[in-house]
Amino acid sequence: MRFDTRVAFGLFSVALVGFGNVVLADEIDDALGDAATPSVASSSATTAAIDKPTFSPLAINAPFYEQFTPGWDSRWKVSHAKKENDKTGDEEWTYVGQWAVEEPTVLKGIEGDDGLVVKNIAAHHAISAKFDKPIDNKGKALVVQYEVKLQEGLECGGAYLKLLKENADLHAEEFSNASPYVIMFGPDKCGATNKVHFIFKHKNPKTGEYEEKHLKSPPMARISKQSTLYTLIVNPDQTYVIKMDGSQVKDGSLFEDFAPSVNPEKEIDDPEDKKPEDWVEKARIPDPKAKKPEDWDEDASYEIVDEEATKPEDWLEDEPEFVPDPEAVKPEDWEDEEDGDWLPPTVPNPKCEDASGCGKWSKPMKPNPAYKGKWSAPMVDNPDYKGPWAPRKIPNPDYFEDKTPSNFEPMGAIGFELWTMTKDILFDNIYIGHSIQDAEKLQKETFDIKKKFEQEEDAASAPKIPEAPKAPGETTFRENPVTFVKDNLQIFFAAAQKDPVFAVKEFPVVAGGLSLVLSIFIAIFFSLIFSGSSPAPAPKAAAAAAADGKGKAEATSEGSSTESEKPKATRRTSKKAE
Repeated sequence: MRFDTRVAFGLFSVALVGFGNVVLADEIDDALGDAATPSVASSSATTAAIDKPTFSPLAINAPFYEQFTPGWDSRWKVSHAKKENDKTGDEEWTYVGQWAVEEPTVLKGIEGDDGLVVKNIAAHHAISAKFDKPIDNKGKALVVQYEVKLQEGLECGGAYLKLLKENADLHAEEFSNASPYVIMFGPDKCGATNKVHFIFKHKNPKTGEYEEKHLKSPPMARISKQSTLYTLIVNPDQTYVIKMDGSQVKDGSLFEDFAPSVNPEKEIDDPEDKKPEDWVEKARIPDPKAKKPEDWDEDASYEIVDEEATKPEDWLEDEPEFVPDPEAVKPEDWEDEEDGDWLPPTVPNPKCEDASGCGKWSKPMKPNPAYKGKWSAPMVDNPDYKGPWAPRKIPNPDYFEDKTPSNFEPMGAIGFELWTMTKDILFDNIYIGHSIQDAEKLQKETFDIKKKFEQEEDAASAPKIPEAPKAPGETTFRENPVTFVKDNLQIFFAAAQKDPVFAVKEFPVVAGGLSLVLSIFIAIFFSLIFSGSSPAPAPKAAAAAAADGKGKAEATSEGSSTESEKPKATRRTSKKAE
């Protein structure tokens, strides 16, 4: 009979439960009950669909407001211009990138909510929409807010918008990187660059030239497949605020936080001023009165032989520091005629490990107390020192003071002029106006609702983090009966190899279970031996039995009475009956 190891494992499991551990039996019942009744919560979490709201347009009165509802293509025009090379001025690239208005394909928060989508990778995209009338924010706040959804992340490219300067010659079909803009705002990422642009063009009132003012230390863009809300507020008191998802991430002053500065310096260095030839800028010089002491020996060596040193008693002067490696073997393919005589590699002499040293001993070196090195005069204050030289200041002929840089020039259109290596960037819910309250209302009734469902779907679809494997002995019978039994066996046998008595005392249930299994094995073994067929009878007994059987058979065949007709014996119940 073949006794499978799985049978032994099963017998041990039964024995382990039956031997003084009633709690395990209860755990088995609980585990079987749990297995028969699947968890409703876990099932519904993975199968139930998220019930999402349906899009309905939100009525807001603003200079420019876009939710990409039907008729959007009458407001937005795709550019057919060529992109101007910033370095040479040559026209080299055409805006061939395609645009579409469609629902998001990743983490859709609201059913039927369309957005403007960039459709191509490694392509130049340009699209713009003219305002019904120019936006002039002189003396008023300017609020720019829009959503960006990076459905495939953002490898390298921009997702910023431009507010274009009002111009009678502004043709939407000719919108390009050369089109003059007033403000550029939004995320941009490529390689190590990751920032939210805030750039505005400022006109020099003296020269009439425009200069870009870049925000210093801009916040980082949020790279996420969920929608991100970007908000820029420029106040008439010359301050600004940048928000992401409604939370403030940057604020400051238009005068202080931009480079180059809005207003130039009042004074500048005189370009004609030159440093005098006799100007002394050295604050300290070697003391001209100092002299080298007569006993100063510049030639004394840094170290000398320690004449007082003696050879250690355990120094092995007759032993070399390195010896041939006794375990080295000459390679089989070594040819003495071609490769030369083979010599084994050397290894440190093991006899030197416990000694102070091996080989020829010589007296060590020690620092020379007479060493002083090269002499140099000490440093003293320079009596002719005049300090660092700087050119004198003169009034800046180009100075001006603009006290209201927040009064931007009138803006006539909005445009997206982008190059990207990632497609399916989606823009939605664009607000450009003067009301912070309207922008917050738009956020509350569109973005906040959308974001909630995006987060729920994102969390539901996120891969589950596997639990760390448990150490042997930490798994309970309820969690995994097979692992529980294996761990207990493994721990018991490991302890028994070192101290069997300790193992039996520390793990009585396992020891008892093994004893019971051993008893079962012995019982099975003896039952297989003694429970077989009876031994064959001896030849004579077999012959007699055969003859007797034959006679009985003949008597049976010759008799006329059936078994039912034979008289039945009765039991005597008393002596009187006899």
